[in-house]
Amino acid sequence: MDLLYITHPLNGIIMILLPVALAVYLTRHFKTGWKLFLIGAATFVLSQLGHIPFNYLLSQLFQRGVLPTPPEQYELIFRAVILGLSAGLWEEASRYASYRWWAKDARTWGKALVFGSGHGGIEAIILGLLVMITFIQMVGLRNMDLSTVIPPEQLTTAQQQVEIYWNLSWYDSLLGSIERVSTLAFHLSASVIVLQCFIRKQIRWLGFAILWHTLINAVAVYSIETWGAYVAEGLIGVLGLASIAIIFILKTPEPDPHEKQDLPPVMDAGSLKPAPESIEEDAELLEKTRYN
Repeated sequence: MDLLYITHPLNGIIMILLPVALAVYLTRHFKTGWKLFLIGAATFVLSQLGHIPFNYLLSQLFQRGVLPTPPEQYELIFRAVILGLSAGLWEEASRYASYRWWAKDARTWGKALVFGSGHGGIEAIILGLLVMITFIQMVGLRNMDLSTVIPPEQLTTAQQQVEIYWNLSWYDSLLGSIERVSTLAFHLSASVIVLQCFIRKQIRWLGFAILWHTLINAVAVYSIETWGAYVAEGLIGVLGLASIAIIFILKTPEPDPHEKQDLPPVMDAGSLKPAPESIEEDAELLEKTRYN
């Protein structure tokens, strides 16, 4: 049996289960429930509603000459930076907006991690589902006469794609799930960074998050096309470790849920002043005339 029948779907399964397992751990550890995870997930989806059309519009402007293109030798670097900056602007601005208007109670380190697990987790889940759909399609196309289902002008490309898919080494077919580990670490770090805008009252932290996002995406785009998948995954792994370092550098103590609130001091009986004599006399008079 071809091992790829196991590793291709396993790649998608890991991409789906990994963020779910992380979210289960974080929500239980910090006792937050799933609300922040779902807000983080919705934030990512909403950011893509602007990010994807924006990238398409940008590419059209470059292709039509509306925006100037750089010299050929700098084209890859330029494209990597532009794509990274686009992702950083849309996703980190969306993350900031969610903190400000939606997740208003997410003001602790632990809650930021739960929020980030939703933001990066839904991305991993969506990609995992696409991996599973692709696997099902490729199983059907592997032994099929593609000329019966593919238009002639697309036939050569389709045949190459099917051939590449089924000729991968088993460990190459798992690279996507390995990359998700580093990507999830990044999303947790970005959520903690943007949180600083609110707990430190400094908007510059949003700029730091955008630059951090730009760097990671630009490195991924440039390295995969220049040095190949292994070097790219290695660099992304290093940046993933840096993300974990950022998470713990910015760690702040969690509020103690069992901490008692300060209550107003109890008045000592000796501090009570005796009632005025006039009140005592009125009470005595009232008692005498009670049954008359």
